[in-house]
Amino acid sequence: MAQAKDAPCRKITALGDVAAQYGAIVCDVWGVVHNGVSKFPAAEDALLSARGKGVKVVLLTNSPRRSEGVASQLEAMGFDRKAYDHIVTSGDATRDLIAKGERRIFHIGPERDLELFDGLDVERVEIEEARRIVVTGLFDDENETPDDYRGMLNDLRGRDLPMICANPDIVVERGDRTIYCAGAIAREYASLGGSVAFAGKPHRPIYDLAAETIGMDEADLGRILAIGDGLHTDIKGANGFGVDAVFITRGIHSSELDGADPSEASVASLLRQNGLSARYFLPALR
Repeated sequence: MAQAKDAPCRKITALGDVAAQYGAIVCDVWGVVHNGVSKFPAAEDALLSARGKGVKVVLLTNSPRRSEGVASQLEAMGFDRKAYDHIVTSGDATRDLIAKGERRIFHIGPERDLELFDGLDVERVEIEEARRIVVTGLFDDENETPDDYRGMLNDLRGRDLPMICANPDIVVERGDRTIYCAGAIAREYASLGGSVAFAGKPHRPIYDLAAETIGMDEADLGRILAIGDGLHTDIKGANGFGVDAVFITRGIHSSELDGADPSEASVASLLRQNGLSARYFLPALR
């Protein structure tokens, strides 16, 4: 089982130091195996090595896209298909939520995410006709921020429309830029008193789906290792699910630590400030 929150977080030199102790790895994607533009070869090698030792690897991502879409994106980056067994996305889990409830949906997000609705008995409508909201991101995440949505969200809140958030991440790194995600819109809506349902990390449904995909259940939690760079998604989710975690420090929280190769004390302090725990940490997956 996962360690107690007051236990120390130990630096390891590589995933190979501990991988053989586990039966399965659930690994974040964006920021851990790629940066939105290109893959991280060392991460690819680490996962290939783990699979070579008989460890099952599930890529667990808050992408609002379906698993097939993420697989295609990884393939385009040249990421080796042999480095993982399965992909489970927030989009996969979100489809279950979309399928229940009112059919008329207003979609907030880019056109590339429209595949999320394929095969579902719902109707995408204009904002005036909507009975529910599904947010997968910003319409134009290269140029917009959540501030651009305040007027729209106030109007939607005034109509008391429930929201489904397909990606709880607040930000991700795309190359050398920081981009807002659907979670930033959902957070703003919740701050207005709006009702928001989440399926992705750190929430339980996506972890249950990942475990089911590899034939594991509650009795197997001590044999699962989670890897991620997001404290409020990956690490919080691992803690809530009851599994050990590797915190990747050279990611979205790097500016909160004491350098690119942080000390155990710095990592421990950051985890403690956020009420979280991780068994291990690495600057980058390797």
